[in-house]
Amino acid sequence: MRPLVALIVAMFLGNVAAAQAPAYPARTIRLVAGTAPGGITDFLARTSAEGLSARLGRQVVVENKAGATGNLAIEHVAKSPPDGYTLLLVAGGNVVITPFLYGSLPFDPLTDIVPVFNIAGAPQLLIVPGTLPAKDLAEFIALARANPGKLNYASAGPGSTTHLAADHFARLAGVQLVHVPYKGVGPALADLVAGRVQMLSVGLSPVQAHLKSGALRALAAASKSRLAAAPDVPTSEEAGLPGWEMTTWFGIFAPRGTSAEIVRLVNAGMQAVIDDPKARRRMLESGMEPIGGPAQAFAERVRSDYRAWEQVVKASGVKLD
Repeated sequence: MRPLVALIVAMFLGNVAAAQAPAYPARTIRLVAGTAPGGITDFLARTSAEGLSARLGRQVVVENKAGATGNLAIEHVAKSPPDGYTLLLVAGGNVVITPFLYGSLPFDPLTDIVPVFNIAGAPQLLIVPGTLPAKDLAEFIALARANPGKLNYASAGPGSTTHLAADHFARLAGVQLVHVPYKGVGPALADLVAGRVQMLSVGLSPVQAHLKSGALRALAAASKSRLAAAPDVPTSEEAGLPGWEMTTWFGIFAPRGTSAEIVRLVNAGMQAVIDDPKARRRMLESGMEPIGGPAQAFAERVRSDYRAWEQVVKASGVKLD
């Protein structure tokens, strides 16, 4: 009878502890952003923190933890207690691309962090200088085919989404382009405007002002539908290159072992955040498409994109160590 008595006592004590535990959230929540202040990830982190604070009734503070293409932030959250008080906000590339660029990582993005909420997506745009003699995607492809190895494309660095999306485009289009890597989107964009490089694959936000001024031209969006903030830009399929679909999504994750109830509460809070007309308008104006939906749907997208990007990275031959 002793084992049975011990089991009954343990169950009783567990129920008492659960009854005495304060309802979540009972204190400040840290939202770890995988980049330095500034940029889309930080913008979404601060928008999310402000909205969640109002809806959960507790302060949510942003903690920027940049470095190693987001690996430092992911590792930090993966090793944090699964109590809902340390959450992660990163771009999808940190989760579904980075693992294939490095030989080994101190975490498994499919098992050590739990998908909570898919905030928004920023489709890649194929951008060229306004002075380039190519008015649409078909003309650009024809120009590249007529000049193999003579047109350059910029990127934010080897293995970045800007690099892999452009590399994937070149292979789909059957053109030979020369990769010119930069240390970030800023310097790459400066040389694109100056005409020193002929193409860049990037989200809408950094190039909006240049598109309006005519300094740059968007030839296609790597998405299934046109962007609300750039309705005149055709999708890649409309422009004549089906299959080039590259969207950088941004999501919130929690450490493995976080309870389903906490995931549900944060997911519901974030859905209310992106459904807010003001926040939604700010995202759309920045070239991001709000996504939302249940955590399970986000988890399925993470697994699907993980498999798809594995093929893209392998085809590119890029390795960072």
